[in-house]
Amino acid sequence: MTAHIRASIDADYAESPDGLLVPTGHGRTLNTAAQQVTFKVTGEHSRVASSFEVVVPPGFDVGAHVHTRSEELFYVLEGELDVLAFEPRLRTRDDWRHWESPSGRRTVRAGTGTVIVVPPGCPHAFANRSGRPAKMFFQASPPPDHERYFEELLEILDSGGPPDHEAIAALRSRYDIEQLTPLRHDA
Repeated sequence: MTAHIRASIDADYAESPDGLLVPTGHGRTLNTAAQQVTFKVTGEHSRVASSFEVVVPPGFDVGAHVHTRSEELFYVLEGELDVLAFEPRLRTRDDWRHWESPSGRRTVRAGTGTVIVVPPGCPHAFANRSGRPAKMFFQASPPPDHERYFEELLEILDSGGPPDHEAIAALRSRYDIEQLTPLRHDA
């Protein structure tokens, strides 16, 4: 499908009650050494949620964080990710992998087919500690906050060198993200 046809589909969708079909391999893709994010459904197409396909390279750790308004869903399509989705007994600032909930829940290694649902207010994180890329489907509600966040985050991460933690902190505070542990990326 050419860019012209895709643009036509987007324009038709905005004016039509018809659904949106995004074929395999299509959608606007943002590429950096830190992540690859393909926008599948945006706030332009849905009032409910934005949807993305995300390739998570080895060594990437989004860092534990929490949203006051957003609800998220993650579905592991390929590979493995270490994930957290609970309130810990103690929020330490360095590494979320050792957190434990009051009921004894701990972080898990999520494989292909695993679904993680994160309600507002729930600390969560994911990291790829394997030696190969992982891929996940990611949905965030309400749109379009995460679309804009991804665009700005990947711009910061693609600037070269280690992540600019001050710029990331400012970005996250604008988009309802309280960062609890640092974002890390082993380039």
